[in-house]
Amino acid sequence: MNTRIDAHQHFWKFDPLRDSWIDATMRKIQRDFLPEDLLPLLTANKFEGCVAVQASQSEEETKFLLDLASKNDFIKGVVGWVDLRDKNVAKRLEYFSVHEKVKGFRHVVQGEPDDFMFRADLRNGIAALRQFDYTYDILIFHRQLPAAIDLVNHFHDQPFVIDHVAKPDIKAGNISSWKKDIQEIAKAENVSCKISGMVTEADWSSWKEDDLKPYLDVIFENFSTDKLMFGSDWPVCNVAANYNLIVKTLEDYIAQFSIEEQNKIWSENAKMFYRL
Repeated sequence: MNTRIDAHQHFWKFDPLRDSWIDATMRKIQRDFLPEDLLPLLTANKFEGCVAVQASQSEEETKFLLDLASKNDFIKGVVGWVDLRDKNVAKRLEYFSVHEKVKGFRHVVQGEPDDFMFRADLRNGIAALRQFDYTYDILIFHRQLPAAIDLVNHFHDQPFVIDHVAKPDIKAGNISSWKKDIQEIAKAENVSCKISGMVTEADWSSWKEDDLKPYLDVIFENFSTDKLMFGSDWPVCNVAANYNLIVKTLEDYIAQFSIEEQNKIWSENAKMFYRL
């Protein structure tokens, strides 16, 4: 089997003020998570590397991840943060473009109003990504998919990837409106999807593989094995599972596919999308 890439994980030095989203229900992850914590998990599960994704909205965060990446070869790429709404966004992108490991950017849109992706200043920032060959990670709740559909159709040649399968309400078993919107957004050739963050949308204490299966069926039917990539969402996944279980859950599901297709999901698609 080829070695694997974890296309979505986070590092942080826990700061209760900055990281206020990690509330009392998430006590398990109210601590530091750094490369030395992740490396044994990657090694045990045959991963050659990972993509570190921003968790807080500051350029300091991007620099923090780049510093870790410079000291740890297994961090193959960084998805950072810049203020895409800043009218000088091209200057900020140029500033980061000297760092080979910066592959793209993300904004925590799930925390913004539902019309956020229609904003002219944000779209100006998305347009600027193209000249630096940067990707954009779409982090949204399922109710924001209609706005995301409009965004990806507006920027045909911008590579987008949907994080956490757009956070459907797995816990309640709601699937129909999310499924309809996934069918629509998957038609856009410039959009990929990360198989990540699903267990945290399920019932943290009692989810089973069967709870995830209908949602996995939808993304595999619509995105195909050419546009899907694995992401652990570590350490956030720890509130509902652990690294080994996240990997095993996907291994079980994709056992039905050819080895070639499995390799695409585990590594080839991430390498191509992020130019690793």
